[in-house]
Amino acid sequence: MAQYSLGEALNEFLNKSRIKGDIQALRIDDVWEEIMGKTVARYTDKLQIIGDRLIIATTVAPLKNELIYQREKIIQRVNEALGQKVIREVIVK
Repeated sequence: MAQYSLGEALNEFLNKSRIKGDIQALRIDDVWEEIMGKTVARYTDKLQIIGDRLIIATTVAPLKNELIYQREKIIQRVNEALGQKVIREVIVK
């Protein structure tokens, strides 16, 4: 039987688990202000990951439009912050 470090075992468990999206959403929540700035973070109501989609909820119409235009940049920044390609699509609600 192969030997794993605790970190490797946890990563393997998370990769096969259904809670992976929830854990990644929490990680994104933690770095969202760093990625997007204080103003965007303040007016973002909810972040959610479903599959490979990041769903961003906000009630501020100008911010919603700006986030729509910045989708590709958001994907790039979030994936860099997580250290792996997790997000392939951004949906703004």
